[in-house]
Amino acid sequence: QVQLVESGGGLVQAGGSLRRSCLASGSIFSINVMGWYRQAPGKQRELVALIWSIGSTNYADSVKGRFTISRDNAKNTVFLQMNSLNPEDTAIYYCHAARGTLGYWGQGTQVTVSS
Repeated sequence: QVQLVESGGGLVQAGGSLRRSCLASGSIFSINVMGWYRQAPGKQRELVALIWSIGSTNYADSVKGRFTISRDNAKNTVFLQMNSLNPEDTAIYYCHAARGTLGYWGQGTQVTVSS
């Protein structure tokens, strides 16, 4: 089992920045990818960013150039730095980890961007 605990998020004005953190614990030794997803009201959950065990990253087109995913292996933590936020970024953001065929989700945290 892998446990994911998120922190950060909240309310910010358009153009502002937020930083999300996701602390992984448990059977983390073979996690091969971690990432962030989001779900806006009335929409499906969508991928925001991924970071692979080898360090490579992937981003949704809508956040490229504005969001940065990174990790601190010593602290078993993944970060999502969100800059130039706009109201379309308003959603519940979830941390996710994949270990083989198993996936794990964080509790999700609301991010609201006011115009």
